[in-house]
Amino acid sequence: MPLLQGPFVRCRFSATLLVLWFILTGFTCTGSEHAATATLPAAFSDLLPHFLVEPEDEFIVKNKPVTLTCRSTPATQIYFKCNGEWVHQDDHLIERTVDPATALPIMQVTIDITRQQVEKVFGLDEYWCQCVAWSTTGTQKSQKAYIRIAYLRKNFEEEPQGKEVALDQEVLLRCHPPEGVPQSEVEWQRNEDVIDPASDPNFFITTDHNLIIKKARLADTGNYTCVAKNIVARRKSNSATVLVYVNGGWSTWTTWSSCSAVCGRGWQKRSRSCTNPTPLNGGTSCEGQNVQKSACVATCPVDGGWSEWSKWSACGAECSMWRSRDCTQPSPGTGGKDCQGLDLQSLNCTSEQCPQTVNGAEDVALYVGMVAVVLCLTLLLIVVVLVYRRKKEGLDADVADSSILTTGFQPMGIKPSKPENSHLLTIQPDLTTTTTSYQGTLRSRHDGTGKFSMTNGPLLDPLPNGSHTLHNGKLNSDPAEYVSRLSTQTYFKTLPRDMANTSYGTFNFLGGRLTIPNTGISLLIPPEAIPRGKIYEIYLTVQRKEDLRLPLAGCQTLLSPVVSCGPPGVVLSRPVILSMDHCSDACLDNWAVRLKKQSYEGTWEDVLLMGEELVSEPYYCQLEAETCRLFSEQLGTFALVGESLHMGAAKRLRLVLFSDAYCSTLEYNIRVYCMDDTQDVFKEVMQMERQLGGRLIDEPHVLLFKDSYHNLRLSIHDMPQAHWRSKLLAGYQEIPFYHIWNGSQRYLHCTFTLERLSLSTCELTCQLCVWQVEGEGQSFSLDFNIAKDTRAVDSEFLLMDSNGTALAGPSAFQIPYLIRQKICSSLDAPCPNGADWRMLAQRLKLERHMSFFASKASPTSVILDLWEAQHFHSGNINQLATVMADIGKQEAMIFLVSDGEC
Repeated sequence: MPLLQGPFVRCRFSATLLVLWFILTGFTCTGSEHAATATLPAAFSDLLPHFLVEPEDEFIVKNKPVTLTCRSTPATQIYFKCNGEWVHQDDHLIERTVDPATALPIMQVTIDITRQQVEKVFGLDEYWCQCVAWSTTGTQKSQKAYIRIAYLRKNFEEEPQGKEVALDQEVLLRCHPPEGVPQSEVEWQRNEDVIDPASDPNFFITTDHNLIIKKARLADTGNYTCVAKNIVARRKSNSATVLVYVNGGWSTWTTWSSCSAVCGRGWQKRSRSCTNPTPLNGGTSCEGQNVQKSACVATCPVDGGWSEWSKWSACGAECSMWRSRDCTQPSPGTGGKDCQGLDLQSLNCTSEQCPQTVNGAEDVALYVGMVAVVLCLTLLLIVVVLVYRRKKEGLDADVADSSILTTGFQPMGIKPSKPENSHLLTIQPDLTTTTTSYQGTLRSRHDGTGKFSMTNGPLLDPLPNGSHTLHNGKLNSDPAEYVSRLSTQTYFKTLPRDMANTSYGTFNFLGGRLTIPNTGISLLIPPEAIPRGKIYEIYLTVQRKEDLRLPLAGCQTLLSPVVSCGPPGVVLSRPVILSMDHCSDACLDNWAVRLKKQSYEGTWEDVLLMGEELVSEPYYCQLEAETCRLFSEQLGTFALVGESLHMGAAKRLRLVLFSDAYCSTLEYNIRVYCMDDTQDVFKEVMQMERQLGGRLIDEPHVLLFKDSYHNLRLSIHDMPQAHWRSKLLAGYQEIPFYHIWNGSQRYLHCTFTLERLSLSTCELTCQLCVWQVEGEGQSFSLDFNIAKDTRAVDSEFLLMDSNGTALAGPSAFQIPYLIRQKICSSLDAPCPNGADWRMLAQRLKLERHMSFFASKASPTSVILDLWEAQHFHSGNINQLATVMADIGKQEAMIFLVSDGEC
């Protein structure tokens, strides 16, 4: 039988007879149509077949059959087996060729699978096919290919539902696509336009196909459709309408109008409008009045009246005399008229009263006398100049009066410790040194109008010539006069005029401290920070957040108050230490904390990244659990800004509950403030509630608020239903995430309006629940009597820091100046055994900042500055003395003495 010539051989035989025939004879099929097997050349007879192409999984779309392909080399036979049964030989399409590179024969077999074949398979098993290849050496099986019928059902298992949401609120639209094979892909459309989260990060599609709008905008109002599609079909859900509404908000009150009465009792009014923002898309209108009226009393105008004429003056050289009167009986006021007429009269003298002209000899005597007076005045001026220069040089002289440098170093706290229980860090005064005193005018300005309590005696004893002698303590001064002088300069025109949050002082080389009470903000000016011979007037103030907004982007948030100290541009010999609270969780693994500084032009720039400080830079930060200590060689406006690195970053919030101090109606309001956990914000809220007549009904609580884009929810539960009910329509109130995270919202709070069923009901017990959506929450129990405690906000919260706002000289420090100098000279020099400033830093747990201390000319002085900043109110100077004793520096002359030994 001749062999078939050509690249392909096609054979069709009965499968059973064909296999039997090949086994008995090794027959090679020839012909134009059929070929079942082939004999291999002797060189390849010992090779097992391997597959070049194996059948792949396929989907049958509608009624279209799928084709499975199998290719192997070298192979004498290839057959398909589907679901364990051999496919009929007539259903195989065989093609043969030869690999030109290896001369191996290649056999390819294809079969078609129809929808009817797959549908015949019942049960849980899926329809599969596998090809088997033979050679003279053995057989090989290919991978299984699964054939499934593709479909996509019409009905969605869950369709999105329409919602009405407030501006900036998070929106969740759910979608569960129809069942299908293969599994369908899901996309979202808004008004028939496909939503792409990559181009608009405000949208997020979850793994289970739900759509999240992180922060609802007005532009997000529309019809949302969930679309599911696969290779078979494309299905659309019913559209869900999302309506973003805006609740109205009041604008600020206008200024009061002028009094309606020109003289006497009248009224004045002010107004506001519901335009901040204007309600949109069905949002609620503003509650309350848009006009307020108040009674006023206009001071009546007072016309001026002349006083009595003064006596006539003596007759002058020009033969005239004068008399005057003033417009002070009464003085004109409140728009009254000035006095009419002359305030000065002259009258010619008679010839007898007119002085006679002197002769020539008397003229010479007069001129000689005048020259003598001029010489005396010149000598007196020279003496005054010399005395002034000597006093000025006295500023640069070392202060050797140990009573000046060592008195008043008792630790300053909220309550002075009793003498019988105190221990003093003392040093023997050098009695051989000449005592000097500073005759300058070192003043300490502050924001109070009352007198300071002198803890260590008067600061300035008045001298007969009007100068002052420097002692420990502080000096009263009028801050309004200081502000008026600053406001004449361009840079200071933007400074706040809030005296309650501002502190002023005048300092020289002895240094001092500025403190804003009850805010946790202070500025320590170490000794020698101001160059000798210089006197600076320095201020410290807190900026209002709404007056000075920082540019925040992405996940950034304000972590501290915005603090200004100045004036900028003053020359400092050493860094000052600015202390302020922060509200981060103090874990630098969660945050990228940056120090921002405002330039002269008003722009903000990053000057420091926490954890990557350079000792060569003029700024350095120590971040404690609740406080930041900033070493700065320049004064200016500073703020801490944090950027969360992941969703584990958290801010500390302080939750404070207030209610009305007096309640005579059935309605009772509970206000829950959610503020940054810093003392300055707490102080503002306490002052505002005191003005409103509110009272604190529970201790403040701290809550960690995570960067998870989820809002904060608050609700009240477990009220006695027989006596109280809530007038809140929803089950909870919600504060948008970005209102809290941004940190620029003042007085952020929710008000719960409750109603008692009887005026005799006074006891209220309930549970306040606060939680972040999809996060852990906290629950607080409230139990109080609304009638018994009718006190307004207790002033003790506003008087926690009773120390003066400005302390100049040694009274600002716990360590006396001379003792400090001896400690520095003893520890600055390196010791082989390590008993130097490095051991002091380790004992005070400041070893993290070793490189920063080492970069300074006197590391010990910087360590003591930081200790002073940390322990101004609660420092134990005996503990510092014990540390020095442990180091073994006896030459520092530091020891403990009890009152009895003194």
